[in-house]
Amino acid sequence: MLGYIGKRLLQSVVTLLVIITIVFLLLRLLPEEGYLGAAADKMSPEQQEVYLTSLGLRDPILVQLGNFYSDLVRGDFGKSITYRTDVPVLDIIADKIMYSLSFGLAAVALSILVGVPLGILMAQMKGRWLDRLGTGYIVFIVAVPSMVYFLLIQVYITDIFKLPMLFDQDKPISWLLPLISLALGPIASYAMWMRRYMVDELNKDYIKLARAKGVKERTLMFSHVMRNAFIPLAQYLPATILFTITGSIYIESLYSIPGMGGLLVDAIQRQDNAVVQGLVLIFSSLGIIGLFLGDIAMALVDPRIKLGRGESVR
Repeated sequence: MLGYIGKRLLQSVVTLLVIITIVFLLLRLLPEEGYLGAAADKMSPEQQEVYLTSLGLRDPILVQLGNFYSDLVRGDFGKSITYRTDVPVLDIIADKIMYSLSFGLAAVALSILVGVPLGILMAQMKGRWLDRLGTGYIVFIVAVPSMVYFLLIQVYITDIFKLPMLFDQDKPISWLLPLISLALGPIASYAMWMRRYMVDELNKDYIKLARAKGVKERTLMFSHVMRNAFIPLAQYLPATILFTITGSIYIESLYSIPGMGGLLVDAIQRQDNAVVQGLVLIFSSLGIIGLFLGDIAMALVDPRIKLGRGESVR
């Protein structure tokens, strides 16, 4: 177990380094005006060259990459260029992260409370009206681009129920629609996978044998079917939670929520490379941590899975 954790941790670190390096190199291919900000028009070509040299952008690319990683080790993500000039990137992100964290955790709680029971009921009522209704919902969420129903919710639901169209920190009612929008996808995912795993369990021989022996349906469902069906689902829970916590870039922009998603869009539009690098580092770190914790969670909830040398996680 410890050997597997160490191996997966090393793989996660390597993956993160590769992602950061690729993003760093891609940003270096962008026009240099992104590093000059609003001061570009006020600088002569000679002044621009001196400024870019002071930033280290005239050093060989490997030297720039080494300096970048050296700053990261010290916790220095650089300073904003255009978004909030000369303000440390971490300070900017710190002002935004609580919005994404609050909406993410609330959306995760809502999606688990709705999605998991929905999947259980769909499995129990396979082929009946609730199963068909739930399947239709899942197909709609998967097939239709999310921005389409996000816009429909914002335009029509706000008008029907007289809800605020944009986020207002002082009006909790304005939090409702972005929260529901953020939870729609995870609800469909939890319901779909819970139904699938439960149907698979219900068709296994040990369930048929237990029914033949007269085991009560309630005992069979809660003590065996749901317990075993939750094991593979546990692998996806940490990743889904961390992905959702980072917030939806589109939803935060759509409802003007001052979170990390909206910040990323704004930083890209303003060509603030330092802020973009910091946010990509956070998003990719959370994603990789989620996948890592998912594998560990699956092993913890199912003692039959051995995560050691020469053995697979699946």
